[in-house]
Amino acid sequence: MPVMMNKDLLQFHLQGQNVSYIFHVMENGQLGQLYYGKKLRDRADFSHLSKRETRVASSYIEEDPSFSLDLIKQEYPGYGTSDYREPAFQIQQPDGSRISNFTYRSFELVKGKPELPSLPATYVEKEDEAETLLIYLEDAYTNLALTLMYTVYHDRDVIVRSSSFKNNGDLTHEIKRAHSASVDFPDADYEMLQLSGSWSRERHIHERRLMPGVQSIQSTRGTSSSQHNPFLALKRPMTTEHNGEVYGFSLVYSGNFSAQVEVDHYHTSRVTMGINPFDFSWKLNGGEHFQTPEVVMAYSHNGINELSRTYHELYRSRLARGVWRDTERPVLLNNWEATYFDFDEDKLLNIARKAKKTGVELFVLDDGWFGKRNDDKTSLGDWFVDSAKLPNGLPTLVRQINDLGMMFGLWFEPEMISKESELYRKHPEWVIQVPGRSHSIGRHQLILDFTNSEVVDYIYERMAGLLTESNIEYVKWDMNRYMTEVGSLQLHSDQQAEVPHRYILGVYDLYERLIAAFPHVLFESCASGGARFDPGMLYYAPQGWTSDDTDAIERLSIQYGTSMVYPLSSMGAHVSAVPNHQVKRITTLDTRANVAYFGAFGYELDVTKMSDDELNQMEHQIDWYKENRTLLQYGTFFRLLSPFQNGGNETSWMVVSQDQKKAIVGYYQVLAEPNPGFKRLLLHGLDKEQEYCVSGYKETFFGDELMSAGLQLSSGYDGSQTGGLEESGDYSSHVFVLTGVDQGRGDKS
Repeated sequence: MPVMMNKDLLQFHLQGQNVSYIFHVMENGQLGQLYYGKKLRDRADFSHLSKRETRVASSYIEEDPSFSLDLIKQEYPGYGTSDYREPAFQIQQPDGSRISNFTYRSFELVKGKPELPSLPATYVEKEDEAETLLIYLEDAYTNLALTLMYTVYHDRDVIVRSSSFKNNGDLTHEIKRAHSASVDFPDADYEMLQLSGSWSRERHIHERRLMPGVQSIQSTRGTSSSQHNPFLALKRPMTTEHNGEVYGFSLVYSGNFSAQVEVDHYHTSRVTMGINPFDFSWKLNGGEHFQTPEVVMAYSHNGINELSRTYHELYRSRLARGVWRDTERPVLLNNWEATYFDFDEDKLLNIARKAKKTGVELFVLDDGWFGKRNDDKTSLGDWFVDSAKLPNGLPTLVRQINDLGMMFGLWFEPEMISKESELYRKHPEWVIQVPGRSHSIGRHQLILDFTNSEVVDYIYERMAGLLTESNIEYVKWDMNRYMTEVGSLQLHSDQQAEVPHRYILGVYDLYERLIAAFPHVLFESCASGGARFDPGMLYYAPQGWTSDDTDAIERLSIQYGTSMVYPLSSMGAHVSAVPNHQVKRITTLDTRANVAYFGAFGYELDVTKMSDDELNQMEHQIDWYKENRTLLQYGTFFRLLSPFQNGGNETSWMVVSQDQKKAIVGYYQVLAEPNPGFKRLLLHGLDKEQEYCVSGYKETFFGDELMSAGLQLSSGYDGSQTGGLEESGDYSSHVFVLTGVDQGRGDKS
């Protein structure tokens, strides 16, 4: 039973597979934190885990000078009553007060996991997978109710948390801050791990030792952003990929967020995560409620890699949804880097015919097919086919692609509008804007006001019409601009700080309606590449465009960092032309594919310009990927060598089948080394008793040997006249296939 309680002492003990989370009702009626960490056996009373001493501090209870909220670990702390740390929530009342006092009223245990209204969330398929604890609190003075929700999965080291507020009175209150979760840790001996970067270098791993004060990551851009991903982890200083304790916090949300750790003067640490309180408020009228997004808290005492695998399995199977959740993703070719805006029907068909011969299964028509879209300055919002480029219409092109035996996909940027467009001329009021202020322009476009249901309805009708009239089986949903001049002409003046959250609710609503109407369509989210690569999007689109940067060497860092939280099946990864269009680097076709294999695989280049040798090589790559894609998309992933450590010259990772009979290892070298030493690569996740064949090696190896002694790698060029030269050099790579001796030998080397 994952949730246990002592009804007399009002203590709650949540148990996952290897984790315990314990809290209690304190003498003032508020909730206190007792323990979060490695699984403890249940006992009648955990009161001894609460430390109280009389210190020089403000006491919340006059008769008990030791009861200071500044000293006590709390579960969902409020503002202004002897705790000087940042609170989890703050509500402004009609009289201007910001003081709240939510005290315990009751609890409820629910089998399974309730849905969150209008928000993406993890789920269960059977009630017995999880149990949910609902804690009901009330502020009697304001007549506000607070519900804290905790879901514990029986067989996972995951606790999912969210909160909701309800106004049971008649007066309007204003929520100023409403985080989804808060956790107080008894010490600050941690390093904070975050995924940060910018466009074309998203989700690089950064670590820093916790220091006194607040250390935070956040977005105020209207999306989760390329700059910071809504994830952080706290790990002990000696924790590695495969050893040590680590706590993960991941927010299932796609808008402005805040994630922070505050270290106080007693060296305790408080983690809070949720909607960014900066420039946020929410009017809570009588009878209304407000639901926060959920935080997925994961725990590992066996290193960071185990934490990642916990997130991978949960997000792949209980966050992603629909027919594509468990379906092998097709090998695609996207025409963007092949043609940009310069194409017509004949050019597209010539590319598609060549691509089909290599084994490509899905042809994707990217930007430029609508309005008068010959560059990025016009036509967003005019979702009508450009007859100058496609005189026979989109249905005819789709049929011709289908007749080749290929699926067809289409690019949209539904949230944006060009000033040079028919839609803007007709509805300038449909734009995110502030009256009397000029529009900042990003990529020559503005943002549609998705707080306005009329706008969402219109975009739905246009997209649904196109998806109905043609056999479109894939949609690339792009979003290429951050929010500025944040305001809505549809909302009252005292609701303008609600715009970013209402906007993302509008995006979720459009996704939900399209998925319901077209359940067969594979949606891929995109936002200038990775500017909205977050768990919220994964709920609607089971894969995302990982980055606009398609350079194989830069992708090592991007995909490695992304794998901290997100499964390989969610990462769009393409082979593109060289010199690379983003960094002008030249890498071999083999290396480009060897990196892209570890994701939702495809190509983004002009196959009509490839040589016969390159086309044959591409065909071989696709054949090999199809043979192995179930393992690559749904196997268990292990990081081996980090591009963020030891100079970053080597990167390696691997994926292992569930039965441990097969594994695929990727190894990558950035720059060649003169006269290098002898290298061994320690593998992980294998069956130590299993004997394996390794492609490129004559010997067989047992799993324990490969994990403890390692795989001996080729030395590369050593200064002699023979040996190693073809396998060495800058930007080189190898993919090794391991198969159990009773499974046969792999052929990739």
